[in-house]
Amino acid sequence: MQFKVDLKIFLFLILFYITGQLGEYAVILILAFVHELGHLLAGIILGMKPAKLELKPYGISISFKINPSDYNKKIAKGNLLELKKAIVACAGPVTNLIIIIITLNLRLNIFTSLLIIYSNILLIIFNLIPMCPLDGGRIVKSLIYLFLGKKKAEKYTNNISFIFLIIVTFMGSVATFYFENMAIFLIIICLWLIYIKEDITYKKKIKIYDLIEKTIENNVD
Repeated sequence: MQFKVDLKIFLFLILFYITGQLGEYAVILILAFVHELGHLLAGIILGMKPAKLELKPYGISISFKINPSDYNKKIAKGNLLELKKAIVACAGPVTNLIIIIITLNLRLNIFTSLLIIYSNILLIIFNLIPMCPLDGGRIVKSLIYLFLGKKKAEKYTNNISFIFLIIVTFMGSVATFYFENMAIFLIIICLWLIYIKEDITYKKKIKIYDLIEKTIENNVD
């Protein structure tokens, strides 16, 4: 299994150190690791093998190897692989929810409890933003794929990602001004970088799909 580190994480460490929030950021990274263990456990249970583990500013990302047999098993207009992807994507936020429930039932001091609960809520909200490669985006993409097919899944997910990015940018900008917290602004920049990267990939895929469709049409003619 490959392991990569996104160098932007050092920028986050410096910023959170300057703003005196390094401790909170460390807690979020630890909980993000547990979040990813939820993905890993769900993937293993579903018979998927981990391929790459990447440390990113907003946590850890894990990808799995494609099993050809899952890809060939059709479900509606998608396949079994997409259903497994959706389940694995849900496992992360569910793990954070379980941690919140456990914390509420433990006799911890109020500061520790609030920090753990607050951090997990942030992780759930952030990861459920419907943008790829965040969990929310993966879930939306897989569900659309199952009902409408791959090309529409790519198109609709890209459009939904852009709409929610605009909303998050507006809300984040207001929060940055109100709380005077530049960390929020940095997260917004990170989301834009993610979207730009995914948008480039999306446009490449659409060109391939269009080329395949034209080839099929020419062969039929």
